[in-house]
Amino acid sequence: MTGNQWGYGKEDGPSVWHKNYPIAEGDRQSPIDIVPHQAIHDPSLDPVVLNYDQCTSMKINNSGHSVVVEFEDSDDRSVIRGGPLDNPYRLKQFHFHWGGKGCHGSEHTVEGKSYASELHLVHWNAVKYKTFGEAATAPDGLAVLGIFLETGDDHRWLHVITDALYTVKFKGSVADFKGFNPKCLLPSSLHYWTYLGSLTTPPLHESVIWIVLKDPITVSERQLGKLRTLLFSGEEENERVHMENNFRPPQILKGRKTSAQKDRAEQFKQLLWNQY
Repeated sequence: MTGNQWGYGKEDGPSVWHKNYPIAEGDRQSPIDIVPHQAIHDPSLDPVVLNYDQCTSMKINNSGHSVVVEFEDSDDRSVIRGGPLDNPYRLKQFHFHWGGKGCHGSEHTVEGKSYASELHLVHWNAVKYKTFGEAATAPDGLAVLGIFLETGDDHRWLHVITDALYTVKFKGSVADFKGFNPKCLLPSSLHYWTYLGSLTTPPLHESVIWIVLKDPITVSERQLGKLRTLLFSGEEENERVHMENNFRPPQILKGRKTSAQKDRAEQFKQLLWNQY
C-alpha cells in the first residue's frame, strides 16, 4: 500500500489502513457493534427530523470505493436536525456498503448480526463550519444517518439508483443524476441509536455523530446484485475487479457509550412504572 492508496483487498484493506492513517487505531473509530441492551436510554434525546422536502440530487459517481449520490448543499434545503444534534446539518451525499453475493456487507452490526448492506447519508455542520472539508475534520463536523438493508422483496424506489449504475460502472466516472430525493429510502420508523465515531473510510477523521436507525429497509438480492456490477477499477485498467465487500469491520468501543432514543411505548411504560 503506497501513498494514500487504500481499498478493501488483502494488501490495502482495513487491517492495514493504520499504516498510512494512524487514527485508524484512535479512540472513536467506526463502525461498531451495537448491543441494544447496553445502550443508555436517554430521555433528553428528541426524535430525529429530516427536512428533505426541497432535496436536489446533482450527480452520481463511482469513487472507486462505492457509488456516491451528491447533493446541492449551498443552503439548508435538505437537513437533518433533532436527536443528538445541536443544530441542523446539511445533506452532502449518500453512498452504500455491501458484501458479495449472499454475504453480509453492513458496517455496523447489532449484537454481532450483520445486514446485507448499509446506506450512509452524510451531513455537515454548516452553522459552525464554512466548508464540508473543514467540517470533516472537526469533532462535531459531520452527522451520518446509517440505514441497514436486509434482503427480501424489491425496494420500490431503489431501482431509480440501480438503473443509473451502468453510467458509472468504472472508477472515477461521474454522471448527472438530478431530482432524486432520498426520503423514499427511509424506513417508516426513525427510532435510532447514536454514538460518537468516525468516517469508516480513510482519512478516518473522528468527526462523526452517528445516528443508526433501528429498523432496516428491504431490498432484493437482484437489486444488490446490480451494485456488484460496479467496478473498483478504472476504464483504462486491464484487470476488472467487481466492487463488493466494501465495508470496514466493527471497531473497539474504547469506553464509548451508545445512546438510544426512548420510543413512546417505552416512555409510557416508564410513566406507569413510576406511579407504583
